[in-house]
Amino acid sequence: MQKLPDPIRRRWLQTASLAPLVSSAVVLSTSPREAKAAFKTNAKIVIMGSGLGGVSVANRLRRELDGAEITIIDAKVEHNYQPGYTLVATGVWPIKKVRDNNADYHPEGVKWVQEMVTAVDPEANTVTTLGGQKIPYDFLVVATGVHLDYNLIEGMDVAAIGQNGLSSVYASPKAALASWEAMQTFTQKGGDAIMTLPGTPLKCAGAPLKMTFMLRDRLRQAGTLNQSNIQFQSALNNIFGVKIVNENVLARWKNLGIGVNYQRTLTGIDIGGRKAIFQEANGASTILPYDFVHVVPPQRAPDVIKNSALAWQTGGMAAGGWLEVNKDTLQHQRYKNVFGVGDVNGTPRGKTAATVKKSAPIVVNNLIEVMKGNEPNMTFDGYTSCPLITREGAAMLIEFDYAGNLTPTLPVIEPLKASYFGWIMKVGMLKPAYVAVLKGRV
Repeated sequence: MQKLPDPIRRRWLQTASLAPLVSSAVVLSTSPREAKAAFKTNAKIVIMGSGLGGVSVANRLRRELDGAEITIIDAKVEHNYQPGYTLVATGVWPIKKVRDNNADYHPEGVKWVQEMVTAVDPEANTVTTLGGQKIPYDFLVVATGVHLDYNLIEGMDVAAIGQNGLSSVYASPKAALASWEAMQTFTQKGGDAIMTLPGTPLKCAGAPLKMTFMLRDRLRQAGTLNQSNIQFQSALNNIFGVKIVNENVLARWKNLGIGVNYQRTLTGIDIGGRKAIFQEANGASTILPYDFVHVVPPQRAPDVIKNSALAWQTGGMAAGGWLEVNKDTLQHQRYKNVFGVGDVNGTPRGKTAATVKKSAPIVVNNLIEVMKGNEPNMTFDGYTSCPLITREGAAMLIEFDYAGNLTPTLPVIEPLKASYFGWIMKVGMLKPAYVAVLKGRV
């Protein structure tokens, strides 16, 4: 038998030695919970949204309630594995791995209204759909996700992603694939790359960093790194909200030759001219030419929440129209029969799939407690996870809470150390865990 080259052999041995641990993690993450008697109720429950949060809650409620009328309202037929978008956009995965049928994950006995909700009246306990249906509820779960505010970037055209060096991983699977095409074209010759970060809360705050790391690695692989310059433009005073992670990534970027500028907000883009327009902290405009740009749009709550009484009315979350929930119980602060799950929540942190894994069981438990006439008795600590790719074959598995404390759950992974095991977790193990969450198994 031909002997494997030493680096590949070491990597294979490392993976093989960790396989039992990985297998154990998967078993733990997908094992069914201990059965308990379902609570009898004839309550009408409406779930707005059929992403990970909405479908996960629906599956749990269907199992834990007896007699409830559960309705999911969402027009989206395709279910997207959004944590995989960066893998598509950097050439690691084919697009088919992030596309599934929504109906395949809906529990039996749950009604699906295939329309979008256009209005919510929490005083009358009703929602109105685009087709004019007025649907009453006793309890409401808001799981609408976020709105990508590309319109705040003058000249931006989502349909143009993939052309003239324009990339943006967030918009859709199609946009992720087009971003990979733009990256491939850029790395053939190299040049000036601009990576951006908005000043708003955003889902998967690690995605802009992953795209930056992977762009640099693709340039290295193509042999055009010496002809290239990568500059990261942040609208904030940092690139990541957890201080220790922020410092770690900045140190890595310094060693990799990636430059960083702060308090620069992307306000416009000239796609044909390949120029990005930024507003500085003092109000001045800066125009930067590019050969490749990654646009991260500002993000906010969808209009149906932002323009409703359910949104925060005051404070830092009001501008984005985020859902006004108690950060601990995820119950609405003013309308006690309303709960929020996932990206739409106006909480200090928590816009990742891992957040839903930890919070969906809490939402279901607390909702059922309220049904019983009790107060919510479970609390969410803000758990968020970011598998941060640093190059092909290496990733850091960073987990943290509301306070920004690192909260590692796998002792074999050092949170701030990039490893092949972290890469295997991101590329091979996290989607099965996601599906288990989607089905309400964990």
